[in-house]
Amino acid sequence: MRRLSKVIPLLLLCWVMEPRVEPLAYSPPVLPGEQLRPIAYIVKKAIRAGQIPGAVVLIGNQGKVVYCQAFGYRVTRPKKLSMTPNTIFDVASLTKVIATTTALMQLVERGKLDLEDPICQYWPEFKINGKERITVRDVLTHYSGLRPALGLKPAWSGYETALQKIVAEKPISPPGKRFGYSDINFVILGELIQRISGKSLEVYCRDHIFKPLGMKDTCFKPARDQRKRIAPTEGDRIGEVHDTMAYRMGGIAGHAGLFSTADDLAIFAQMLLDGGHTQNGQILSPLMVEKMTMPQSPPDKMPWKGLGWDIDSPFGSNRNELLSAGSYGHKGFTGTGIWIDPVSRTYIIILTNRLYPGGQGDVDPLRAQVISLVGEAIGEVSEEQVLASRPSLREHFEQMKGYSGRLQTGIDVLVAKRFAPLIGLSVGLITNHSGLDAEGRRTIDLFYKAPGVKLRAIFSPEHGPYGQAEIKIPSTKDPITRLPVYSLYGDNLRPTPEMLNGLDVLVFDVQDVGVRFYTYITTMGYAMEAAAEKGIAFWVLDRPNPITGSLVQGPILEEDLKSFTGYFPLPIRHGMTVGELAKLFNRENKIGAKLQVIKMSGYKRTDWYDETGLPWVNPSPNLRTLTQMILYPGVAMAEGANVSVGRGSKTPF
Repeated sequence: MRRLSKVIPLLLLCWVMEPRVEPLAYSPPVLPGEQLRPIAYIVKKAIRAGQIPGAVVLIGNQGKVVYCQAFGYRVTRPKKLSMTPNTIFDVASLTKVIATTTALMQLVERGKLDLEDPICQYWPEFKINGKERITVRDVLTHYSGLRPALGLKPAWSGYETALQKIVAEKPISPPGKRFGYSDINFVILGELIQRISGKSLEVYCRDHIFKPLGMKDTCFKPARDQRKRIAPTEGDRIGEVHDTMAYRMGGIAGHAGLFSTADDLAIFAQMLLDGGHTQNGQILSPLMVEKMTMPQSPPDKMPWKGLGWDIDSPFGSNRNELLSAGSYGHKGFTGTGIWIDPVSRTYIIILTNRLYPGGQGDVDPLRAQVISLVGEAIGEVSEEQVLASRPSLREHFEQMKGYSGRLQTGIDVLVAKRFAPLIGLSVGLITNHSGLDAEGRRTIDLFYKAPGVKLRAIFSPEHGPYGQAEIKIPSTKDPITRLPVYSLYGDNLRPTPEMLNGLDVLVFDVQDVGVRFYTYITTMGYAMEAAAEKGIAFWVLDRPNPITGSLVQGPILEEDLKSFTGYFPLPIRHGMTVGELAKLFNRENKIGAKLQVIKMSGYKRTDWYDETGLPWVNPSPNLRTLTQMILYPGVAMAEGANVSVGRGSKTPF
């Protein structure tokens, strides 16, 4: 599904080349029920796989609930109790947007505070340790510079204790500088709501959000008579918030602690689609709903963040590609989530207790498949149709078109620095045909021509400097620079002391494929050991993991089976870049290398190689496409048996 969706830009390009006519106004579709029937198969498959014990899925469209069904079990021990549509869930971080953000926006609307106000204006003690410039907007958009959560050791408890710990916090980056998802941010906002309104977060949300909306099962700290409908979380916890920080704060916090049902969340989602309107009046004004669900993070930053809400950017690699750009939502750690598409006037609510009973579970595949299914039923929505429905997004679309977003590998970053860190040093370069910059220039040539850099030797891994050899290769000379090219896949598998004579630093720039048994990373490990023994520095010019750095799969290599095709006990698909692997090897193997990693700029862990903007280069003779690279971790395992994987054919792996 994900790969097929990449044909959409090509279809749009063909459309753009046709004679232009004014687009028809977008008419949101009514979702036909038969197109949603596969949801049952998707959810039941996740249950059979042990990813979740059960789930409730609710979908609204055009002002109506068009799908609501419960699957599996709420409880599996000591006896099984079925999941029901009115099951109550610990919604975890949905607390941030359902309760805290909504309450804060109401106070903003009433003139009680401003988004640009510093937090210390309402909480004077907060300003110490460099926090005086952190604003309400900074914490709402997760650009405060504060770390993700309060430390849990040594053990502590109490709401006031949490506030004292927040006062003592020091930012890890200046406000507005970089995105950093933080529960601390919303604990701060919960405290502001209490200080400004004079009511606790629990009471304020009950009186001004839940009761007016008719959300009868939404609350902090559920009542005893609700317990028989609550889905337990890890360790059979029923009615107690799973989040440890919120639990220690007494179960009521701005970042977690809320319990709710699919029906109640549907009421809330419809309120937002209706511009804050309910049968009992306005919860928020249409302008405020629009404001909090539009990009509000710094204009040159990704990802797009609304006020509390996550926003789908048309240029984000990890967006829900089959929902309209500008749709918004949020997820909860316990396995909950809500997504709202104001263009098609559709919302998707998926509630699971994926942490029950053992704290494991995985709801991400289920989420992705259900969202894709609903997106296909809605149909493609063009940028112009999105802007016709939400014209205020136009500024953000145009702004982001000027955002390069292009990945810069380690060599690109080093070129941008004009090789300043290496000036005056004698360099040995481990590279091959994959060592290219964004303009397709060889890393070898860039080093050779860099003023003040003394490139003395080149080293090549398996398959040689041109990535074509299938046998052991001899050392040779580079035809352009006439420098020696030492083979690390011939008589020697690691640099000898003689090869390293006269060098100050050994630099590694080779594209890996993200798999444990690919020998380039072994060559890197061996070279790090040789550099450490020689006392010279080792640098890695980082490159992306082409099969994404977001997934780790497969068994871990046993220690006694380490070899040239297994340098370190990693899973088969390790989910790391070469720079990250170098740090891991250096630390865990106690190599003692003077390691320096030149990090990439613009790298997103969820990117597949074809989303990086980098030109495709076959990393080795039998990996010629991204599809083959994706299949390689599994198919190559068969090579240990008497089975052909297609090497030498037109379609290896």
